[in-house]
Amino acid sequence: MYNETKPVFEKTRNTVFSIREKLNQVFLGQLLEIRANTRPDFPVLTFENNKDPDFIQTFRDLHENSHRFAKALLDAGLRKGDTYAAIMYNYPEMMHLLAAGSIIGAIVVPIDPRTKGDKLAHMVSNSRSKVIFTTADLLENIEPIKNKIPNVAHIFVSEKPRKPATGDASKYRSMQEILEAPFQHVDYVSSKPSHPIQIVYTSGTTGDPKGVLNESFRFPVYGYVLSRYWKYDSSDTLYTGLSLTHGNAQGCTYAPAVYRSIKAVFSTKFTKSRLWDITRKYGVTSFSMLGGVAAGIYNEPRKPNDADNPVRHVVSAGMPRAIWEDFEKRFNVSILEWYSTLEGGGFARKPIGEGPIGSFGKPIGLFSMKVVDENDNPCPPNVQGEVIARIKGIPAFVNYYDNPEASKKKTMGGWNRTGDIAHIDENGWYYFDYRVGGGLRRSGDFIQADNVERVIGEHPSVSEVSVFGIPAESGAPGESDLVAGVVLFEGYERDPASLFETARKGLEANSVPSYLLFLDEIPKTISEKPQERFLKEKFENNKEDVFKAEDYR
Repeated sequence: MYNETKPVFEKTRNTVFSIREKLNQVFLGQLLEIRANTRPDFPVLTFENNKDPDFIQTFRDLHENSHRFAKALLDAGLRKGDTYAAIMYNYPEMMHLLAAGSIIGAIVVPIDPRTKGDKLAHMVSNSRSKVIFTTADLLENIEPIKNKIPNVAHIFVSEKPRKPATGDASKYRSMQEILEAPFQHVDYVSSKPSHPIQIVYTSGTTGDPKGVLNESFRFPVYGYVLSRYWKYDSSDTLYTGLSLTHGNAQGCTYAPAVYRSIKAVFSTKFTKSRLWDITRKYGVTSFSMLGGVAAGIYNEPRKPNDADNPVRHVVSAGMPRAIWEDFEKRFNVSILEWYSTLEGGGFARKPIGEGPIGSFGKPIGLFSMKVVDENDNPCPPNVQGEVIARIKGIPAFVNYYDNPEASKKKTMGGWNRTGDIAHIDENGWYYFDYRVGGGLRRSGDFIQADNVERVIGEHPSVSEVSVFGIPAESGAPGESDLVAGVVLFEGYERDPASLFETARKGLEANSVPSYLLFLDEIPKTISEKPQERFLKEKFENNKEDVFKAEDYR
């Protein structure tokens, strides 16, 4: 560590080199100190809000505030290897909490703020979190489960403007007091790059969510290395509204911003209606997008200035092929498609202007990837199988927290078993088809859900649509009847006849949904993927919202 008797932000050449020699930028907290000494006033992160003034964080801010939170963790009794939960939307405190643990060797557990009930209790208790950091408007989710999370000794709360508290925030410790405390440098605890920095939970669509231990080295891998495959440079301004409790926002936006000194803008939540206005206001040149987000953006009403924006390319994971080309033309952007998994072990991308539309690309040189059948034999071109991946020459390794059996199963045979069904064409380009157990087959044909969603989404009343399958009324094994879950724009009345007419005009008969399910919102994972299990529950339990195609012929 540098000599604390010197001015912390002295920018002489000798001081800078001394700091670089003694701090290890593999660790996020130490990286922020390096940046604070070399570019202290660089406004690296902007938190935009359409109602409140922007909140800007310089490298000096990030460095000092991460140490303030590290000190709070120590005062709360946490030490190396202990865990703490961060449950909030995209606020600056989330950035400080991601870095604070890396200073003392503690492990942060970022949790989707929409999580409630037993699922939330499971994540907090399974991770053995001793402290919770949240916001006052989420206390209604925390207080009902307090008897199920006995390991939690302290809860810190922050109150947010225009976000009324849903509990008595005065009963809890204040995050504002942490931020207002005098800056005190906390000594770094010695760790290896493989020491975990966070536990990120899976969506839990087939059972209890599993916690994936992410090592400290993953931030610089994404920030320094993989971000170059997304063609970011120092002149860019990045943007995301995706949650920082998920790997996409962390890896595609936050890590490149702090590791490569690239400006980035964050919204508290994703907002499809304001997206292009945000890009114009802040000069955003690239933003990250998941498949479910793309369809929502595309379904927004067309505007004359759709193409008038500063974005040069969109870093996309899961762009529906049915809207790909029109999305690029309509918004005057290029799509850079990529593929990876939360557990790691694989990375593929389709560079702009290369390869066929609909492909997620080819693996980069560091990784091996293949599509295999149930006997692990490589599938020939255009035959579907499971994607398996690993770093070349190294057996895959996944560490599910406190779940060695699941870890072993996930990496059987030395490969990461992704659970994604895909195929490869004759030229080696990869195409995602569906998750294991999620294929839609009807009368012997596999249905492209994204094409059905595109056609229905073009109806002027439709804000969002998600197509899923239920067991076929015919009883045919492996066959599905199609349901289109639909969310309408505000001010529109339900008109199933018009929607079915739109579907019949734009789709082959076999792709027209058997049912429409009207929803207030589509239940989604933190990665913006529709949750089929909950869609099916709504279909079964809300018959007054279900309309059958046969009744509208």
